[in-house]
Amino acid sequence: MIRSFVFSDGKLVGRDLEIEALRLVRADKGLMLWVDLLNPTDEEVQGILEGVFQFHPLAIEDCRTPSSLPKSEDYDDYLFVVTHAVDFTRTEKFNTTELDLFLGKDFLVTYHVTDLKSVDSVIERCTKSTGVVARGPDRLAHLVIDALVDNFQPITDELRAELETIEESVLSTNSSSLTAHLLEVRSEIAHLRQIVRPQRDMVSRLSRGESKMIRSVMLPYFRDLRDNLIRIDETAASFADQLLISFDLYLNKSSFEANAGIKTLTALTAISLPATIIGTWYGMNFKYMPELTSSYGYPVIIIITGVLTFTMWRWCKRKRWI
Repeated sequence: MIRSFVFSDGKLVGRDLEIEALRLVRADKGLMLWVDLLNPTDEEVQGILEGVFQFHPLAIEDCRTPSSLPKSEDYDDYLFVVTHAVDFTRTEKFNTTELDLFLGKDFLVTYHVTDLKSVDSVIERCTKSTGVVARGPDRLAHLVIDALVDNFQPITDELRAELETIEESVLSTNSSSLTAHLLEVRSEIAHLRQIVRPQRDMVSRLSRGESKMIRSVMLPYFRDLRDNLIRIDETAASFADQLLISFDLYLNKSSFEANAGIKTLTALTAISLPATIIGTWYGMNFKYMPELTSSYGYPVIIIITGVLTFTMWRWCKRKRWI
């Protein structure tokens, strides 16, 4: 699907034009154009990316082939940026989808295969506003990336809640399924850091004015984006440390419970030891054993066995093994 928006002096003056009309708008240097491609067909990709804008084949190939890492690359008359946004369309807790941006002096092209809240929110802002929305495509790009970064906040809140649940489970008596939960949250935190850190570095380069497509007036806005990404990265790092502490606590608790079980088994073995030894001794088939001929032998052995067993029980009790 192709969505297009035409701006004049920062105000929206047209939208959803045909491809031939987009060519005319591109030729008019007084207009600014934003084209959003949502899960486009091969014909739409060819008509817009190749036909209207003549982007480099490698950049178009990067759009069609999802990349695991954000990046930015300068071409002659535009900047190609690969970012990752939170994908809320899937059932899993945390997934990302790629958002590609082509930023020129008078145009912005966004490419994504699924609906994105960040793009939709900026489109809604542009269509509902009657005043100046953006005087340059770099401002539009900032609005999209800023909304993209803001959408990481619910994920960090969810991960914080997950960590609190894990901490409660570690301290509870029933923590049999905790290991799987720990590994799942650990994977989500690692994924978050894997996406945020290179995205932070990419925005940091843009905020230093390394691209000629970013006006100097927009650098403070991109520095603010960089600071937000740094905060998210630091939050994710603190989550990783917190998860590691919870995992260590879980291992220590498991070791303590295992040691408690071993102590109980040792105590049971020690308590049964006198009866085992005496029973084994008198179970030997010797013909002449003086104790066997005594009329008091049976009660004496019972008393001796009981006294020794009680002594072992008291000793284990004092050691707090039972």
